[in-house]
Amino acid sequence: MGRDEKSAGNASAVLRNTNIRAKLELPTPEDIKAKLQLTSDIKELVLDTRKTVSDIIHGVDSRYLVVVGPCSIHDPDAALDYAERLKKVIEQTSETLCIVMRAYFEKPRTSVGWKGFINDPHLDDSFEIAEGLYRARKLLLEINELGVPVGTEALDPITPQYLDDLISWYAIGARTVESQTHREMASGLSAPVGIKNGTDGNLEVMKNALLAVSNPHHFLGISENGRCTVYETRGNSAAHGILRGGKTPNFDPESMLEAEQCLSQVDVSSRLLVDCSHGNSNKQPEKQPEVIQSLLDQIENGDKNIAGFMIESNIYGGNQPLPEDLSTLKYGVSITDGCLGWEESEQLLYNIQECLRGTTQK
Repeated sequence: MGRDEKSAGNASAVLRNTNIRAKLELPTPEDIKAKLQLTSDIKELVLDTRKTVSDIIHGVDSRYLVVVGPCSIHDPDAALDYAERLKKVIEQTSETLCIVMRAYFEKPRTSVGWKGFINDPHLDDSFEIAEGLYRARKLLLEINELGVPVGTEALDPITPQYLDDLISWYAIGARTVESQTHREMASGLSAPVGIKNGTDGNLEVMKNALLAVSNPHHFLGISENGRCTVYETRGNSAAHGILRGGKTPNFDPESMLEAEQCLSQVDVSSRLLVDCSHGNSNKQPEKQPEVIQSLLDQIENGDKNIAGFMIESNIYGGNQPLPEDLSTLKYGVSITDGCLGWEESEQLLYNIQECLRGTTQK
């Protein structure tokens, strides 16, 4: 090899991947979906739930959407246990509520920390992402097979290709609501998508995001067979806002009116979900029923723009730190945000149904 060729080779080595330690190719979405195929019953459940949620957002269906479940999933056995319990409530409240289970596999972090089941399914920084994608899809199949529809946060722009046919509702979180990448991705998602206000409570970013998500875009992604692809979207007509609080809660009547007036400035739905956790409960999960009661009172007093509620709930209440010795993890307890326990959650869901029974007409 001549001197010029050596120089070119050395320059290439210096210029590329200088901060990359290793590369590992993932199986394609097509590969994983071929191993974990959805049934016709699951397809029908997903399509029916997406339509119901869209109809609720547009005021066509007078029921209320409730997105309830663990802050994040770290134990598939406990998640399936929760789904089996929730199934019984779904069967008894379907005339009043459309209940979707939270199945959050990716966690945005303010700085560092566990980034969710897909990124780190073994909870030990081993980052077996291929296994995480496989096990996440397997769990989604099992939950849907029970007749329990699921919702999740769309965080990584590649992940939806692996899971999209099993998701009935999406959220774009407060940390990514200003991201152009996430707005463009959300405009092409096949399910209704909720857009949260910013972490500081900013409504303008939610309004701008909703306007962006409801319009067409072009963005880069991967296809079913793993090829880089340019996607042209139609815009998501079932996009809607989610109030999650900020520096102060924003579920009170004055805050609700402010949000509705903000959204009325642009051509998007003014109907809102309210996240009863996070800033609206000051991260105190036991306060979620208080938020719910305020919203139920507002509905009784004539507010037509409240479309539903988000509740963080698990088998057991509170949360726990992620320990070095994973054998000490408590079953059914969140390792991220604190949650209501199942008994309180079950009672809350039945209370919501009872209070709303006279406001819905199927």
